[in-house]
Amino acid sequence: MRLTALDEAAESLGLRIGQGLAEARAICAALDVVEADPAADRAFLEAIADWCDRYTPLVALDGEDGLALDITGCAHLFGGEASLVEDLAGRLAGFGLAVEVSVAPTPGLARAISRFGGPRVIAGPEAQDVLAPLPVSALRLEPQTIMDLARVGLKTVGDLLAAARAPITRRFGRAPLLRLDQALGREGEAISPRRMPALLSAERRLAEPIVAEDHILDLAGRLATGLKTALEARNEGGRLFELLIFRVDGRVFRIEVGASAPLRDPLRIKALFKERLSVLKDELEAGFGFELLRLNVLWSESFENRQSGLVEEEDESEHLTRFLDQVFARLGERALRLPVSLASHWPDRASTHAPIADGLKTLGSRQATEQSVKPPMRGERPLRLLSQPEEVEVMSAVPDGPPASFRWRRVQRRITRAEGPERLAPEWWIDGENAEPRDYFRIEDTMGQRYWLYRKGLYERETANRPTWFLQGMFS
Repeated sequence: MRLTALDEAAESLGLRIGQGLAEARAICAALDVVEADPAADRAFLEAIADWCDRYTPLVALDGEDGLALDITGCAHLFGGEASLVEDLAGRLAGFGLAVEVSVAPTPGLARAISRFGGPRVIAGPEAQDVLAPLPVSALRLEPQTIMDLARVGLKTVGDLLAAARAPITRRFGRAPLLRLDQALGREGEAISPRRMPALLSAERRLAEPIVAEDHILDLAGRLATGLKTALEARNEGGRLFELLIFRVDGRVFRIEVGASAPLRDPLRIKALFKERLSVLKDELEAGFGFELLRLNVLWSESFENRQSGLVEEEDESEHLTRFLDQVFARLGERALRLPVSLASHWPDRASTHAPIADGLKTLGSRQATEQSVKPPMRGERPLRLLSQPEEVEVMSAVPDGPPASFRWRRVQRRITRAEGPERLAPEWWIDGENAEPRDYFRIEDTMGQRYWLYRKGLYERETANRPTWFLQGMFS
């Protein structure tokens, strides 16, 4: 048992991370210890990262106890970098968190200053002077590299700056100087945000927190109205919208709704969120109220402008689109699915179930092709296929002939009619050259039920394994 984290009181007693628990209790018998929970710590850090979206959409995790925010172009919204830092640190302190915040031209320099001490806001010309007195561990180097540098007297970043570059690279590799150049801005370095930034975004900061669902929906409609102009300028419509609701105590709710067709009508967007909120009513706890709302467009497509008639009447496709959007908002996009054909003759890969909106789009794009190109000749296929073919026991008059009876799920079925075989060769480019073909039979039992069976493997080939039978599907 070793210490993994310390508060300021524990550090003042001389305790250190990695120290054994028995040794720590010998130093302080009244030490208060809580068992580490990395999963909970990670979830808490991600919750803080969600809250930091109020400052910038580009938020990345920095190790196990830090965040990196790219505030390029965002600081002026808060009165400058110093005001942004003061607001961020003050709010987090109000949540009971002790944080160290710094703003610098590069991610490496900002991380070094926040973790090893220095001014909160650093300009570009000050970078080298501020970085020089810090230990080399501030450059995010491996522990072994830090120890190797210390053995030759390179303990601070200033020592590394004064040393010749070529001998350091030959002895310690490229990492020390690369990290140094990244911190000073000589080499580019980008952060990897947790979430992709939205295509378009609009937000409303509230002077007084709101609680009622009607107020949330009203603001969502107003934000959608603000996004309509931007979508029109791009000649696009949104397919996926995200509403971020920031609660006063720091919790952030993310609500997504999708549209089956490109959409930019504010009333319809508001209606979709109304449907979604009716499902999430119990999960959306207002607490002391919400202070910030933001509407994002996460996915957009080209929007087709149509001339309306003198009498506004929606066609059948418009009615279908509205119905699908309402179902998706309430139950999710996978609530309704449509079978779509795929480019494969192998029954297991011949089709898939896609969300109905994507399935209709795929079928529409293939309509012209299907009219001009005839499908390949093949036997009748059942409407219902099992998710996985199930092995059955078969009795045949001759080894390679049609089955006379079969046993499936502990029930023996006698066959009165059989058609086949229809031989399907495997897709060798997927299954390999040694994959075995299948002989399919359409059969009917004494109860009038029809099945689709296949025999895997061939009797005429000398193989170690005998051919086996499987049930693939049933006819209606």
